[in-house]
Amino acid sequence: MCYLKEEGKLNEQKTVEETNKNQAVVLALYEALNTRDVNTVHQILAPDLEWWFHGPPTHQFLMRLLTGASSDDPFRFEVDPVSVTTFGSTVIVEGCDNSRSISWVHAWTVRDGIITQVREYFNTSLTVTRLRDSPPSACSSSTAEIAPVYCPYVWESSLSNRVGKSVPGLVLAI
Repeated sequence: MCYLKEEGKLNEQKTVEETNKNQAVVLALYEALNTRDVNTVHQILAPDLEWWFHGPPTHQFLMRLLTGASSDDPFRFEVDPVSVTTFGSTVIVEGCDNSRSISWVHAWTVRDGIITQVREYFNTSLTVTRLRDSPPSACSSSTAEIAPVYCPYVWESSLSNRVGKSVPGLVLAI
């Protein structure tokens, strides 16, 4: 019994360490973007980065930074996070640009210290849920039914109301 408790503590410690490392990778990317450190950006991002964008095409500021489309013009998009929340390999970062009346959320996936996916949301209220099987008390049937999925809310964006207009809402399941 004592061995199981120790193993559980070690697993929990590993999870916390992984979470901290993943968050540090994403924050290092923002620092590299703000200082235009191309080498660091290339080291942190996977060459086959999977990209999901939710918002108007005119708001693809991060893509312009990462592809170099904005390198020669006076374009400036400060990626200054207001909040950072991490769920294992998923790092959720929220920020806003009051001069452009936009709020943004980036959901990054980090694997082995490399960012492999980004989901970018502009002027969108985002709710993050965690998918898992139903809690035992919610599913007491002994028949061969399809068990319902339990989706607890784990995070919700708070900056979308700062843009001064109604915004659509999306749910991201992790």
